[in-house]
Amino acid sequence: MAIGTSGVAGVAGLAGAAFSLIFRALKVVRPERPIHPKGTSLTGELIRDGLCNTDNPQYGEPSGVQWIDLPGKHAVTARYSRSLGLPAPLPDILGLALRLEDDGGPEDVLFATTGWSWPARFALLPRRDAGKATFTTLMPYKGAHGPVLLGLTTDSPGTVASGTASSGIQPSANDWVLAMHYAKPSGPWIRFGTLALRPARDGGDTGLRFDPVLNPLNCAGTYTWTRRLRAPAYGTARQPRDRQLSGREPNYRHPSDRGSRRRALHATSPPTHQSLSRSTHMVTVSKTFLASANDVWNVIADGWLYSGWVVGASRIRDVDALWPAEGAVLHHSVGAWPLLINDKTSVTAANPGKSIELIARGWPLGEAKVVITIEEQRTGCKVSMAEDAIKGPGSAIPKFIRDPLITVRNNETLKRLELMASGGAGTKGPDI
Repeated sequence: MAIGTSGVAGVAGLAGAAFSLIFRALKVVRPERPIHPKGTSLTGELIRDGLCNTDNPQYGEPSGVQWIDLPGKHAVTARYSRSLGLPAPLPDILGLALRLEDDGGPEDVLFATTGWSWPARFALLPRRDAGKATFTTLMPYKGAHGPVLLGLTTDSPGTVASGTASSGIQPSANDWVLAMHYAKPSGPWIRFGTLALRPARDGGDTGLRFDPVLNPLNCAGTYTWTRRLRAPAYGTARQPRDRQLSGREPNYRHPSDRGSRRRALHATSPPTHQSLSRSTHMVTVSKTFLASANDVWNVIADGWLYSGWVVGASRIRDVDALWPAEGAVLHHSVGAWPLLINDKTSVTAANPGKSIELIARGWPLGEAKVVITIEEQRTGCKVSMAEDAIKGPGSAIPKFIRDPLITVRNNETLKRLELMASGGAGTKGPDI
């Protein structure tokens, strides 16, 4: 059964959220640029021949995208980069970002190395030599006759190195000249223009951030599903370092695909929730135990039992004699053998028999704050467990993904704690 337009957009939205999650994790290591970390700044000119204004049969029929079909000339600022940042002798997914200036503001077009024939033109492929590679936009534009891809092939290598330079670009007296093509998703490529690039006069990288969602092509429509796929990840990548864990998502106002073109704007909207390191919201799960509050506290007070009821803790290596008093530390391992991480859990507050507050560490995964409260009832007790990530990659996971994972894990933790308390495990704690 065919998937409708709304269904495609919904799937793209989910995929976009997943990409945003990946970018958040990468920004812990690369806070400025999670992908394409280093690049070379280029300048040049782009000339569009104008398919509607030529009698040359090689151009074929117009594409249905005015930007392609009408003639034009642009000054171009560009950035050539390696997606994963691997050393140049190794193959990498090469990227070429273009910024064109017109009266309506900047226009960005992103290219990456892919195959050239169908369906390889929709697959990112690593390459060593940009001069021999083929580049496409991967994402189609919306034309009057259906979706349209853009592609680049090298006419004259010029400044392109063979992959031995750290950036893949070397100074040269000759421009890097590329032929510009367009194609329907499974159709032939048709040339419509020429792009000439050279290293920028000041050399090095550029501080520009290229974003085809914020800065779309003039008179070239975009599909809702492509915007939903791209926008969350691009928004995450653009966030300053001191906000990348805040959970804020940029508010994208997409340009209209009908009538006159409206420039996309990037407005800062109020955060949907506070920074996790200062968040007042913690995921809380509760369970009524048949065991008494004293029996539950006895289990918690015996640090050597910690790995028996805390999901994720695999073994205990040492326990302070003062445990579970404030300031006491429990040394544990998390994970499954042989992939174990040695770290610790510390007590930040304790009210014997009633509550305990912990900071559980498991770097490089990060840190979490955990608060366990025990309420005595007529029969048994009610135990509540509140938790949230406060530092590290775990805190970069959006809360709509993080909260359900914490809930499932802590429900199991409370089940284990109840079984141990009901079975009489643990040293005798204080009378309560």
